[in-house]
This record gives sequence, C-alpha cells and structure tokens, in this order.
Amino acid sequence: MKKSVTAKKIGDPLSLPLYKIKCGRRSTILEVIGMCGIAGWTDMNNSLEEYGDVIEAMSAAVAHRGPDAKGSFRDNGCLLAHRRLSVIDPENGSQPMTYGIYTIVYNGELYNTSELRSKLKNLGHTFDTASDTEVLLKAYAEWGGDCLQRLNGIYAFAVWDKMNRKLFLARDRAGVKPLFYHVYNGGIVFASEIKALFACPKVTPAIDEEGAASLILLGPARKGGLGVFSGIEELKPGECAVFDPAGLKKRRYWQLRAAPHSESLSETAEHLGWLIKDSVERQLVSDVPLCTFLSGGLDSSLISAIAARRYASEGRRLHTYSIDYKDNRRNFRASAFQPDEDAPWIDEMSAFIGSEHTNIIIDSPALAEALDASAEARDLPGMADIDSSLYLFCREVKRDFTVAVSGECADEIFGGYPWYHKPELLFAEGFPWARSTEKRAGLLRPELAAKLHPADYVRNAADSSISDILSVLDSDSIEEKARRRMFLLNFYWFMQTLLDRKDRCSMAHGLEVRVPFCDHRIAEYAYNIPWEMKSLGGREKGLVRKISEKYLPHDVAWRRKSPYPKTHNPTYAGLVFDRFVRLMKEPDCRLTAILDKARIDELIATEGSSFAENWYGQLMTTPQMFAYLIQLEIWLRRYDPEIEF
Repeated sequence: MKKSVTAKKIGDPLSLPLYKIKCGRRSTILEVIGMCGIAGWTDMNNSLEEYGDVIEAMSAAVAHRGPDAKGSFRDNGCLLAHRRLSVIDPENGSQPMTYGIYTIVYNGELYNTSELRSKLKNLGHTFDTASDTEVLLKAYAEWGGDCLQRLNGIYAFAVWDKMNRKLFLARDRAGVKPLFYHVYNGGIVFASEIKALFACPKVTPAIDEEGAASLILLGPARKGGLGVFSGIEELKPGECAVFDPAGLKKRRYWQLRAAPHSESLSETAEHLGWLIKDSVERQLVSDVPLCTFLSGGLDSSLISAIAARRYASEGRRLHTYSIDYKDNRRNFRASAFQPDEDAPWIDEMSAFIGSEHTNIIIDSPALAEALDASAEARDLPGMADIDSSLYLFCREVKRDFTVAVSGECADEIFGGYPWYHKPELLFAEGFPWARSTEKRAGLLRPELAAKLHPADYVRNAADSSISDILSVLDSDSIEEKARRRMFLLNFYWFMQTLLDRKDRCSMAHGLEVRVPFCDHRIAEYAYNIPWEMKSLGGREKGLVRKISEKYLPHDVAWRRKSPYPKTHNPTYAGLVFDRFVRLMKEPDCRLTAILDKARIDELIATEGSSFAENWYGQLMTTPQMFAYLIQLEIWLRRYDPEIEF
C-alpha cells in the first residue's frame, strides 16, 4: 500500500492566545488549550464538609488530564475528584465509581480487563459497563490489595473504604502513571500532579536542602518517592499504601527477582517475541482513535509494524507520527552517539508498513518558548527542549488522536545504552549518565554545597535506591551482577525520568501514551535473560533485533541506535543563551537563592564553555544546560516556594 505523508510545521510563539499550524498549503487556527487525573483529601479527625470548593479546585488543576468529563465524591472525612479522558466505553464508566462500601478514582488502563471480568463473573459479580474502572473496583472488593498481583496495565488509583474509614492507594509496577501525596497529622492529600496538591490549604510550596540537591545535583532525575517540594512524596513504582487512623503504611507489592534462565536461545527468542507482540496487541484496544509514534529506530518501528499488521487484518490502516526540526537536515552532523538522521528511516518504515504518516516539524522559537509550558506541565524543571519538543508534538497529535503507542523503555530493559557495554561505566560509582557532579556542585552557593556534600549525596542516592531490591544469583559472575545493578538503576532512575516526561507532556493535552515495553512480564523475563543472549551478535539489544527481523526490513532491524531526535539548529542555542542572560539580569532573579552569583556570571562570560561535561546524558549538553536553568528560574517564579535553608 502506498504510504501517505503529511508535514506540519510549528513555528509561532505559544504566548499568543491563538496560533497557526501550517499544514501544507493550509493554515488552521487553534485555541491554546491546557492538559485522566485524580485527586483527593482524607482527614481522620475532620468531616471536610466545608471544603467542597477545595476538591473542586484540585480537580480543576488536573482538568487537562481528563477533558471529557469530571466527577466528585464527598463523604465524612473524604473528598475525591476525577477528570476523565474517555478511551474505553466513553458512554459509561464515570468516576468516582461506588460499589457497596468502596469508592474508586482511577487513572490508567488495564490490558487484561476481559480476563479479570471473566474471573469475577465466575465469582458471582455482575457488570453494568464495559469499562476497566468497574472491573478494577470489583477486583478490589473481591481481593483487596491482593488484586494488584492480578493486574496488567498502567495505573494509579485510590479506593475509599467507607465502613472501615480506610484509603487504599496504588501505583503500577513500572511507574508509568504518577501519584503524589502529602501526609499531615491525621490526614493525607493526593493527586496525579503536584500542582493539584497546592490547591489544598494543607499544602504549601517549599524547598529544603534535599529539594535543592535534587534540582541541581540530580535534575532532571529525582529520587524515587521524592516530590522535590518539601513534604511532598510520590508512591514508588510497584508500591501501594493504606491510610487509616493509625497513619500511612506503605509496602512494595512487586519487584524484580533473579531466577535461573533455563531456555535455549531459540526458546528465549520465541518467548520474548510472544511477550512483545502480546503486549503491543493488548495495548491497541481503544474505543477512540489510536496512532503510534515512529522514529525509524528499532523500538518504535517494531511496535508500529506489529500494530500495522493487526490493523491490516481488521481492514484498517495505521496512522504514524514522527518529529523533526526546521533546518535539521542542513545542520545535522553525525557523531558516535547520533550516527545518522531519522528521516530516511521513517520514510522506509512508513512505506514498508503502509501507514498514513504525519511528520511534525518544530522551529526554534516555538521550541524555546515551550520550555515554560513543559516545565509547568511537569511541575518541575525537566529535560529542557527534549520536554518542550514532546509537549508541542503531543499537542499536534491530539488534534486527531486520543491514544498513542510509543517505544520508550526498551533501552533500559534490554541494555541499549553505552553504560551497559563499557566497563568503565558499568562498574563506575553513581550514575553513568550523569558524570558532572563536581561541575554541578560548583554552581551551588558555597554554604549550601558544604551542607550537601555533593559527591556523597549522589553516590548514596544511587546506592541506597537499589541496595534493598538488588536480587542476584550465587552463580552470577561479577559482570552479570553489575549488569543487574545497572538494570535497576535504569529501571528506577533513567526510565522514570523518561516516563515522567512522557506522561506530563502528553497528558498536558489529554493524550494518553502507552508504552508496551513497560509490561511487567517483559521486565521480569528480561531481568534474567543472560547477557550473551541480550547482546546477541555483540550488538546492543541484539536479541530484540533478531526477533524484529520477523517484522522489519533487515537494515532497520540492525540500524545503529539513534536517540530521541533533538534540534541541531544553532538558532536554538542562541535563543536560550540570550534568554538566560536576560533572566539573570532581572531584579527578581530567583536562581541566586540556590546558585552562586559568581558562577552564573562565569557561565555567561564563557557562554557555557566552562561547563565541559554533559548535563544529563548525551541529549542534554550546553544548550540544554542553559534551557534547564531557564526552566528552574521560571519554575521558582511560578511556584514561589519558600526556601527552607
């Protein structure tokens, strides 16, 4: 089937109330819109009867996550709110949903809904809707917290038990969906995003030394469970909690465990190939339009090819989307990290699978200006233009689609990054993608740096986060143990940063993005595949490449890894540097509360050359460092946190 390609260009500033998106010869006027979300407040000592306006404000703060419908629930000492993005059974499944003594608010998707519904029917339950919300609620009513062991999906949810005055909270195993909370004496406030917590009078923005250390020494990453703002925490991936009159009790209900791998190479390839195909096909279920993201790389191409085959068997044609930047072809320079452009590979894959393809082209002014909007979407400084580009991209995809499927997390799970392969990185202390601690620490105000002990802080952040969950076998070699450690660092750190980015920048526009490689069954299996199989043929993700030959052209299956595309246009670097200089000269500059003014001046005088190392991996270099600091400055002004150090 002949492919169809559409190019859309984004170039005008976001500050205008209306902007134009150029689509070939047409221009379409769109309103700038904001970004399913949940929120709630439980107090064991007060009825909360007079705080109905607060739960409405919390709901409004996450309205972008669920533009299709809203609902609220009020009980003695419990307020719940839900904003709905309708994907399955749009006519039913409204939330909050009550069954007997239980009321649920839920954000996410279950990919084994039919199996769970069948089991529950056999146990005597009946169903009034086709929604996974009703299935999840009745699963909790039947099995309590143990229902989590039966779920396959992405989720964050809360269940209020009216009879026992107990709130149950849970987050999916991979951490795809967020759930933040603040605990005070006798109460808890929770929400999908931090901004909604601030709509409650019990929560005010503040930054302590831990928050400052996270922002400067780790950012855009953050410790699992840390919300950066003082007093704000997040359920970790695979965690659940109960809040009752005795307080908050958390537990980890899932973790990766080492086990002997007894399958042959051919059996392993067949097993993993089935898991990947099953995960992708489960995540194609939707009652609203669905597309895939296609970069021409291994992971997105494999997902798109599986999806296209499934669609073709049903007489449908898959729509795919890619992102590029104005003048990138002119300015691109090949490197060891980014060996070639994506565009020719996207063309090849779109033609091969017969997709209806749209390429979104972003210009530098829009990319730079969207730094503000993407930071607000994330409630924190993020991955600079890596975030702002995704923010703009998702805005355009949402014009025609409500659900997208993306290839994130394969590199973390299957060892696609250099630090899995290079001994000097595999065995290094700390984080292999962030080797600039000394330079970062040098930006801090001296008295703050002295309190933080930066090198120890970063090393402890890495070690302490996985020390109690690192599972190895006695038979593991030193290298295999190191790679298990690296797997966990990637799963609980690098991958979480990418999932934060994907969730906030997509849900900012009410676009749900699914990530099939985050299926917990794939992670569990991959954790125990021997390295010589994973790196088949001496290549990163060699086993996945071999499996993909069934679906992809040989050259795409074995294409050298290329990261998320970023702009190579020097105009962008100039825009962010000039804006950084202007912001630092303004009298209400806030960065100096954390950073040393003399070091800021040095950065300006040397145009960043004094900061030699990459800020965060290969994607965040000097322009992205300035962009991150711009986001930090704008974030400090927007949230105006009290500085507690």
